[in-house]
Amino acid sequence: MAFAPRPRYDWRLRTRSLALGQRTLVMGILNVTPDSFYDGGHFYDAASAPERAVAHALQMLDRGADLIDLGGESTRPDATPLSPGEEQQRALPVIAAILRERPQTVISVDTFHAVTARLAIEAGAEIVNDVSGHLWDARMSATCAELGCGAVLMHARGTPKEWKSLPALVHSEIMPMIVSELSDRIAAATAAGIARERIVVDPGIGFGKRLDENYPILAHLAELHRLKLPILVGASRKGFLAHTLAQAPWLAAVHRGAMPPANARLSATTAANIAAILAGAHILRVHDVQAAAEAAAIADRILEG
Repeated sequence: MAFAPRPRYDWRLRTRSLALGQRTLVMGILNVTPDSFYDGGHFYDAASAPERAVAHALQMLDRGADLIDLGGESTRPDATPLSPGEEQQRALPVIAAILRERPQTVISVDTFHAVTARLAIEAGAEIVNDVSGHLWDARMSATCAELGCGAVLMHARGTPKEWKSLPALVHSEIMPMIVSELSDRIAAATAAGIARERIVVDPGIGFGKRLDENYPILAHLAELHRLKLPILVGASRKGFLAHTLAQAPWLAAVHRGAMPPANARLSATTAANIAAILAGAHILRVHDVQAAAEAAAIADRILEG
């Protein structure tokens, strides 16, 4: 199988541009939440914030992160909704503290609240990463257009409260659905005034797609190139990887039929990350920055070949 070279783009952010396609960029995940599925509570403590979060951000930057994606509200399945005010209390001090330590850091704010997006960009963030693709807050597209920031449009099917009850998807229909619905989100965003040069798309692995429904996304990720925009992929430590490991008979002695916990999914994540790069992903959103950066260095050389 021959791998096609990635399209190259200049992603326009609030104050700068990032070259995409020459090499894979690594976006380090920083959740200042008590309830995220993997690192909930690790870097958030109301008594000590933002010190622990800042220390982890600096560590990720030192280990190869090109961007930091900061989230103040969990969007794991069945997550408890948070008010924008609570989200801002967690996230905004961390943005300011990171930029005091490393003023050139490219920060993405992971939010679907337009008011939080505005305050985060005004505090120095460059990108708004909205897991709903601007569907859950009707003001988001106009806000991002006014702010002139980078925008990640993710595909989400339903909401976290609905994911467990959504009907199963036919595998052959998954990527056509994602491409079509992302195309609609792009059209709405550009109609609101967001320039295409500011948009990156994300197929939304795990967001309303259950377990094995995520493999057609990785297998057919190249179909997203039809949208003629850069691609971000976030498969890091997600449950569909653990499900596969638990079901593999040849791993029965290792996992004994149980899904390995989130902290035991690094090798599986690396495999998914490499597959995404070889299919044309421009950015990986990850918990384990050094492992992703090292894997990307090899996968990028394969693409060069």
